[in-house]
Amino acid sequence: MPIMSSGDFSIHIEECDEFDDGMPISSLPDEVTSIDDLDCECWSGFESLDEI
Repeated sequence: MPIMSSGDFSIHIEECDEFDDGMPISSLPDEVTSIDDLDCECWSGFESLDEI
């Protein structure tokens, strides 16, 4: 499940160490149309949004 950081509203996976605290979200925001829209390295293990 994706996590939205409360500090800068970036999106991360649960196992990521890059966010201090955040809240789980059920789906990615509409603005995310490709895996390249997710800035954190925690997404590098995914090839596409379909895998998420």
